[in-house]
Amino acid sequence: MFSVAERETFIGAAMRDMGVAVDFVTFDGLAVEAAQKVGANVILRGLRDSTDFDYEMQMAGMNGAMAPGVQTIFIPAAAKDRHITATLVRQIASMGGDVSSFVPGPVASALRAKFAR
Repeated sequence: MFSVAERETFIGAAMRDMGVAVDFVTFDGLAVEAAQKVGANVILRGLRDSTDFDYEMQMAGMNGAMAPGVQTIFIPAAAKDRHITATLVRQIASMGGDVSSFVPGPVASALRAKFAR
């Protein structure tokens, strides 16, 4: 829904608000190959529920087979955020609903503008 540049802006602002500096690397292809290319040895993946876990375990296994030097670390979502999905947020926003409690302020504003009627 948003361009890479827009997503970088949103993520950068949210991370700055938390006092964290980030660098962005965009790529086409496999994440594990991108990780190797930049010298990373860890991929962090967020998990909301058992469905995410099952999928991510399969991906981590395949990545481990392709690049044994790149480890996958899972980070569980906070309980208060586990129900949030991009699909539901887009649906709510497209119907004029308030998504400000689910996404950072700049994202909520961008969604309002995108779906303005």
